[in-house]
Amino acid sequence: MRIARNPALVSLSGTVFVMVVGGIIFPQVFSLNYLRQQLQIASFLGIAATGAMLVILIGGIDLSLPWVLTAAGIISCTLSGRGVLISIGAGLLVGLVAGLANGLGAAILRIPSIIWSLAVNFIFLGICVFITGGFMPQGHPTAIIKTIGIGRTLGVPNIILFWCVLSVYIILTLGQTRFGRFIYAVGQNEKVSFLSGIRTRRIIILIFVMSGICNAITGIMLSGYSNQAFQAMGDPYLIPAIAAVVIGGTSISGGSGTYLGTVIGVIFITYLSSLLSVLQVPEAGRQIFFGVIIIAMTLSYSRKKEER
Repeated sequence: MRIARNPALVSLSGTVFVMVVGGIIFPQVFSLNYLRQQLQIASFLGIAATGAMLVILIGGIDLSLPWVLTAAGIISCTLSGRGVLISIGAGLLVGLVAGLANGLGAAILRIPSIIWSLAVNFIFLGICVFITGGFMPQGHPTAIIKTIGIGRTLGVPNIILFWCVLSVYIILTLGQTRFGRFIYAVGQNEKVSFLSGIRTRRIIILIFVMSGICNAITGIMLSGYSNQAFQAMGDPYLIPAIAAVVIGGTSISGGSGTYLGTVIGVIFITYLSSLLSVLQVPEAGRQIFFGVIIIAMTLSYSRKKEER
């Protein structure tokens, strides 16, 4: 009963189950190299899911992830010849602008974030097509980006270390700071939070900016991992990122959830994707599977919330 009431424990149990089943089908699942490879892949999804979780915590959703991620990677690689600072800075600026646009739309114009962020996503799709002319993007990531994307420190992939640092920061921010308490308060009831003196509009804008920057970082690092940026490279991350957040126990209506649960959800999604690949399930089947999981987990957590 206790496990059933704890979303993080449910996700952890599911992850262990997937790993055991995968180990039976594919014995190399428990090898150190395989575990390290899967965690490296999970790190990119984890960074993207960080922004998705923060937005969901305040009761919103950010659907601009795919093409903000892609635009950041393309622009960063395109400007790599002008120096590291310009290359990385331009990529992060993409995330900042996208996040600011989403935040202003949700907080000031009061347009539902699911509609506004989708429109922003299409705008950045158009920007990418304009920059590349519809062809393969030119340029390659800088050496520093490649070092973080594919390099290792003491045998541990740098991208895993980066995700760990980001995770510690988010956990401390949500659990130990006033800003973190305000995030939960806005997600639980924005009107009451406003009447309590919380600057809700500022919180909403900051959260969307943080989400945009997380999306941009994912795109920049992903270009370093693959040694190039390419069209639609962010498309495979939207549904898995949202699925990881929901599976991790964050309420889709906002106000409750833990980042540790999201981390477990990311690992679960990554290992499940690997298992489905081993079973040669086509991409369409995987997307359907993720969609079913999101619906099932959302209904389950909503029902438990009503019972409480």
